[in-house]
Amino acid sequence: MDTAANSPVRVVVLGGGTAGWMTAAGIARMLPGLAKVQLVESEDIGIVGVGEATLPHIRSFVEKLGIDEAAFMKATHATFKLGIDFRDFGRIGESYIHPFGSFGEELKGVGFHHYWLELQRQGLARPLGDYSLAVTAALANRFRPPAQDDTLGSTYGYAYQFDATLFGPFMREFGTSIGVERHEGLVTSVERDSESGDVTALCLNDGRRIEGDLFIDCSGFRSLLLGQELGAGWEDWTHWLPCDRAAAMPCAHATDDIRPYTTATAMPAGWRWQIPLQHRMGNGYVFSSAHLSEDEACETIRASAEGKPLADPRILRFRPGRRTQSWSHNVIGVGLASGFLEPLESTSIYLAQMAITYLIELFPIGGGIDSRDRDEFNRLVDMEYDRVRDFLILHYNATTRDDSDFWNHVRTMKVPDSLADKLELWRRAGRIEKYSDGLFYDASWIAVYVGQGLLPERYDPRPALADPQNLSRAAEQLHAAIAQEVAAMPQHREFLNQEAARIAQAA
Repeated sequence: MDTAANSPVRVVVLGGGTAGWMTAAGIARMLPGLAKVQLVESEDIGIVGVGEATLPHIRSFVEKLGIDEAAFMKATHATFKLGIDFRDFGRIGESYIHPFGSFGEELKGVGFHHYWLELQRQGLARPLGDYSLAVTAALANRFRPPAQDDTLGSTYGYAYQFDATLFGPFMREFGTSIGVERHEGLVTSVERDSESGDVTALCLNDGRRIEGDLFIDCSGFRSLLLGQELGAGWEDWTHWLPCDRAAAMPCAHATDDIRPYTTATAMPAGWRWQIPLQHRMGNGYVFSSAHLSEDEACETIRASAEGKPLADPRILRFRPGRRTQSWSHNVIGVGLASGFLEPLESTSIYLAQMAITYLIELFPIGGGIDSRDRDEFNRLVDMEYDRVRDFLILHYNATTRDDSDFWNHVRTMKVPDSLADKLELWRRAGRIEKYSDGLFYDASWIAVYVGQGLLPERYDPRPALADPQNLSRAAEQLHAAIAQEVAAMPQHREFLNQEAARIAQAA
């Protein structure tokens, strides 16, 4: 890559769909004048998406692009999401919600969960979720955007659940409207510089050559440029995350209620999702093919659908893991071309968004690629994947289930050293590893630890110095305040209808 100092970097994105169009639109919007963006995609190649549940980080991405939230939600039949309801993971018959928000608040430098653990020891504690506004609102099927201040109403966030088959086209329309040049065609060969090994052009089936300085591989599991052409290695994590298939099927809503959360229900060979959209319910069974056949998974989904099936189940096949390098030469992998982690915590779009964000921060402007920027990008991406991997493994490993070969395997397997260290820190002192970069902070880990019955042997001793009745009274006041806040919220469907009416009035 050798561009003139004042010339825009020619960026070629290979692949449309969610990752491709997020990448193209993100670079075009956030680096105006510094990059000329082209995207190559083919209508003959389908997308993987079956219905996406996201994390709150996507809101900042949508906002930075200048996309109106209500218009985006209308176009993708989106709903709001306050967290994920995990059922039967720790023990069959038990459930908890991993919320997009806090549990209580820190007091005198001591995290709320330490006070809760002391109340639990004394038999004075409610379930931990009762002290979370996000959990309480989710279970009541209520929603409104959080307050923009430091009151109780600001202690949660939200994400979206949308139709992935509509999100890609929505982003395509937006991307082309801000200057992304789209090319329809199949790549038949790749041209590379004989000395540097950098990719110089993509050759399409109609004879066109799409030249570029920087190539972004969003070609999905094929990883046409990063994996196939450049031979970037693959680190396979199947031994820790054995689920390698998903059976997906949409169905109609069974009731008028639309839940503002995703549901994940543990099954004998994996887990089953439910993602409520405005127009339908998404259903899927993520499973290990070593423990369940594809036909059995499809039958399970048909039998468990709450409403009338709208299509036959379809099978998705994948391998959990990541590339050993997400940036090699002048090619950067984003999305599935870079790595894949199953959708248990709705991290797929976040991992693509994360890579786009790091790329924009380290973008090679005027003068070619600095190897230090490439190394830093790879370090950051690896760190993100590794931390998400550990968090997903926790859901499987922190269980008492022994009802199937699958759960016996994940419960007893040796976990990565990085997760083992986190587990030891929690068991020994009720502490969460601190870090400033990456995904999933204290409340997320606490939700899973406590929700799946993994309580620490010891915790901060300071809460034990407080008067138990005063401590209990303060916790009850918090619970009452949360209940009052939630009672004032509209029902989730009602709020969606209000937003739809606002859009119609403005049109």
